[in-house]
Amino acid sequence: MESRSIYRQFYNKLIIATSLFIITLSFIFYEYARSTVYVDIQENMLNQAKQIQKNYISPDKFQPVKTQFQSIDLVKNSELEKLRFSNYQLGGKYYIKLLYPFDLKNGLFLQIIKNISLERELLYSVIFKNLFILAIPGFILMLLYSLVVSKSLLKPIMQINKKLSNMDEHSLSQIDTKDLPIEFHSLANSINSLTNRIGTYVKFKKELFIGAAHELKTPLAVMKLKNEVTLKKKREVEQYEEVLNLSIKQIDEMNKMISSILDIGRTEGAQFEQTTDIDLVEYIKKKANDYRMLSAQKNIIITFFSNINHLSTSIQLTLFNQILQNFVQNAIKFTPNEKTIAIRLRKTKEKIILTVTDEGIGIDENIDFFAPFKRIGNQSGVGLGLFLAKNAADALRAEITLKNREDGKSGCVAKLVLNNTLPKNSI
Repeated sequence: MESRSIYRQFYNKLIIATSLFIITLSFIFYEYARSTVYVDIQENMLNQAKQIQKNYISPDKFQPVKTQFQSIDLVKNSELEKLRFSNYQLGGKYYIKLLYPFDLKNGLFLQIIKNISLERELLYSVIFKNLFILAIPGFILMLLYSLVVSKSLLKPIMQINKKLSNMDEHSLSQIDTKDLPIEFHSLANSINSLTNRIGTYVKFKKELFIGAAHELKTPLAVMKLKNEVTLKKKREVEQYEEVLNLSIKQIDEMNKMISSILDIGRTEGAQFEQTTDIDLVEYIKKKANDYRMLSAQKNIIITFFSNINHLSTSIQLTLFNQILQNFVQNAIKFTPNEKTIAIRLRKTKEKIILTVTDEGIGIDENIDFFAPFKRIGNQSGVGLGLFLAKNAADALRAEITLKNREDGKSGCVAKLVLNNTLPKNSI
C-alpha cells in the first residue's frame, strides 16, 4: 500500500483550494467588468433617448439616423408599454437595441440600435486574455505560497515527530512548547507527561528489581543461617521456638514486601480504571474520619480544611485513594504521640491542591524518597509507598512533592496538585 504523506496531502489541497479561488475570482472580475460596460452603454443609450424625446420632434418630421456604429429610428409596436433592452447577433456582429416610448397613444417607440462588437472584443481580447496571462504567474506564486505555507504550518508536527523519532528509553527529553503554536501545547504537554512517566519507570525499574531481590534475599539468608546453626546440635525447646519466631517474623516482612510489589501491579492496572463522579470535599472528609481510628492509637488529632464546601469531580478513585492513603499513613507513622496532622484541600482557578502536613521529624530533601526502597529514619516499612504514590500521580497527570515545613515547625508537607480540568461544579 502506498504511503500517504500529510505534507503532500496538505500541499495538494492547498493548491486546489487556491486554484479554485483564483479561477472563481477571475470569473467574478470578468463578469463584473462585462456587466459594468453593458450597463454604461445602456445608460448612455437611455440618456440619448430621453434627450431626443425632450427635444420632441414630430413623427412626421422625424429623420432616421444611421451610422456605422448606431442607428436611430421610429418604430410602431402596439404590444409594448414600456422601454425594453435586448441583445442580438447579426452577421457576426453584436448589437444592443433600445425601444423607448415616444408616443404611446400611437404606439410609437424610439428605436436605438448600437453596435457593441468593439466593446465585446475589448472585453474578450483584452480583459479576458490579460486575466489568463496574469493567472499564469499568479498560479506560480500560488505554488510557491502553498509550498511555504505547508512547510510553515506542518513545521510543529515535523518538529514533534523528529523529537519523538530520536527518543528511546535511554534518551528521553521534553518537547519545548515555547516555539510551538498554542494549538499544539496540549499535545506536547501530553507527550511530555508520557515521557516523564516512561522516564520514571526506566529510572526506577532496575533499582526496583535489584532492591526487591535484596530485600527478599537478606531475610532468607538470615533464616537459612539461623536454621543451619540450630540444627547442628540438639537444643532446648525455647531455642527452637526462638528460631521459629524469628522465621515467622522474617516471613511476615517478606509478605509485606510481596504485597507492596503486588500493589505496584494493581496501581498499573488502576490506570485503566473508569473515572468515578464524586464530591471530592465529602470524600476526603469521610476518609479523614476513617483515618482518625488509626491515629487514635497515638492520640494524634487529624483535622480537615477546605476553601470550598463542595467540589463535584470525575476522577480515577483507586489512584487518588492510593496517594491520599499513603500521605496520611506516613504522617501517622512519623508524627509523635498527641500531635496534629492537617489535611487541606484548596481549589484555585487552574489547580486543585491537596496537602497533608504532619509534625514528624522531617526529611533530608537531598534524597529522592519517590524512588523504591527509600525509607525515612528508622521506622519499619518496605519503602515502596511513595513510589506507588508517584506512579499513581503520574497516571492522574498530577504533580506530587514531599518537603519540609516552612513555618518553622518540624514535619513534612506532602502535596498533590491536580489540574483544574476535572471539576464539574464547585461551591
